Amino acid sequence: MRENETSEHDRRTPYVPNDTAHPWRRMVAIGDSFTEGIGDPEPDRPGGHRGWADRVAEVLGAQVPDFAYANLAVRGKLIAQIIADQIEPALALKPDLVTFSAGGNDVIRPGADPDAVAQQFEDAVVRLSSTGATLVLFTGIDTNFTPVFRGIRGRVAIYNENIRAIAERYDAIVADQWALKEVQDMRFFDDDRLHYNSLGHHEVARMVLRALNVPNDLQPMQPDPLPPSTWRAARAHDLVWAREYLVPWVLRRLRHQSSGDHVTAKRPEPLPVIRRLHDDGE
Repeated sequence: MRENETSEHDRRTPYVPNDTAHPWRRMVAIGDSFTEGIGDPEPDRPGGHRGWADRVAEVLGAQVPDFAYANLAVRGKLIAQIIADQIEPALALKPDLVTFSAGGNDVIRPGADPDAVAQQFEDAVVRLSSTGATLVLFTGIDTNFTPVFRGIRGRVAIYNENIRAIAERYDAIVADQWALKEVQDMRFFDDDRLHYNSLGHHEVARMVLRALNVPNDLQPMQPDPLPPSTWRAARAHDLVWAREYLVPWVLRRLRHQSSGDHVTAKRPEPLPVIRRLHDDGE
């Protein structure tokens, strides 16, 4: 067996009996703002954000000794940038668990080819799978619930089918956001309507732990009821959103800029994690 390689039993898919502690000791997360944790601010954390990956690492680290976690994700990055900047540093850390989410920023762009993006994704998976580490790959969320991104639903679905096929070829675990109906509600999203808030990141963490077949005590977090609103108030809110978030996003695209320019990884080295017991329903 290769170094860092786990057995079929240790891969801990949902179809494997869960009769031992999870096998992982070093987790590395790579990707963009989704994995960095944007939308889930905690000023006292590295990078100022928590996110689903931190939450997953906290649970894993509480269950086994000598667990370490690195997060190389940087907001705004396209898949080619993630591959160029994060894959080799991730491999150098010798992880036995890698989470890889990329391509969302490419697929949402006008005229994007989800098959071409998926080919880049597969090239990265080939390199990551060569280590024998357990790989967790993410599908994109079903955008049908939000008018802002409903028009790209078909592209996301095509990309997701590619990701599922890639996962099958390389024996990776799929964390299926498309099937995560709980978060298809704008109350799970930040004010920018693009990134999850703390509720959304928490639900994604629960989904990832289910995919890994790791027992945990994270409980569902219920959002506040939607306040009553008139059509006029809703349109006024839309205008504020467009001015504060949509227009700056479009301008960055036109200028070939990214929100991640000059931002570095929040956890470039594998470090122990401490679980914060304050909002997870424990």
